[in-house]
Amino acid sequence: MSDTTIREYVSTERRPTEQTDEQTIDPEEENVCPECGGDLVADEEHGETVCTDCGLVVEEDEVDRGPEWRAFNSSERDSKSRVGAPTTHMMHDKGLSTNIGWQNKDAYGKSLSARQREQMQRLRTWNERFRTRDSKERNLKQALGEIDRMASALGLPENVRETASVIYRRALSDDLLPGRSIEGVATAALYAAARQAGTPRSLDELERVSRVDKMELTRTYRYVVRELKLEIQPADPEQYVPRFASDLDLSDEAERQARHLLRNAKEAGIHSGKSPVGLAAAAVYAAALLTNEKVTQSQVSDVASISEVTIRNRYKELLEADDRGIFA
Repeated sequence: MSDTTIREYVSTERRPTEQTDEQTIDPEEENVCPECGGDLVADEEHGETVCTDCGLVVEEDEVDRGPEWRAFNSSERDSKSRVGAPTTHMMHDKGLSTNIGWQNKDAYGKSLSARQREQMQRLRTWNERFRTRDSKERNLKQALGEIDRMASALGLPENVRETASVIYRRALSDDLLPGRSIEGVATAALYAAARQAGTPRSLDELERVSRVDKMELTRTYRYVVRELKLEIQPADPEQYVPRFASDLDLSDEAERQARHLLRNAKEAGIHSGKSPVGLAAAAVYAAALLTNEKVTQSQVSDVASISEVTIRNRYKELLEADDRGIFA
């Protein structure tokens, strides 16, 4: 074969390749409108790919791989997200560990045999032991259980329990527990959290559900607040009024009247040095009298855990302050 023939053959073989290179699609053309050459954007709300210039819908019915809910802040997003259990300060491990269920059933709902039940019980025991690695975690587990038990008995909301758990964790990390009982610090943390959240409970109420007496509770509470530098405002008597009125089944008018009496007492200055629980109970009793609702001092005393003598003394002072008229 001559040199001229070889050159013609090579030239003929190269032509399809050159033509193929010219027909290769540019990756950038995939984001360009086929009609006007404008930019394409993905409309996730409608599941479409649209041209920004001419409005041509290039693709439709696209798969939406995002969540089916909306969130407008980080806390709302965390509460709605379902990619794992939420963390909580109310558990010693913040809820990151796993538990073996108490139901003796398999994945199909069938009951386990006697041998399998015995094996699962051993696994539960070892799992419970491995969840607490040292004495500090065992301490924390016991205290958080106490906080949850007392908060349930007192009807305190979830945010108060979380705050109390954080306060106890701080006390434990700052080494404030030596010389004090776990129950005492846990009760003091719950009392401080309730006052911070604006849903206070009296010391007598806490003493009924706690395993420590009032003297130890007050002493531990002052120590924890001082060492952790907690900012807690003095208890406002008005914060007790809604709960007392609800327990006594009083009307909204009586509750408003009780708040009015307490505001007048503050302006008159007679609330200084007096128990906020006693003032709230006396205001509720006086408001019930003013609105002609049948409530006895004994009933108010049982609800507020205040003696009837205190209620009689305080409600007379509240009515005298209200009768002056200059503070209304």
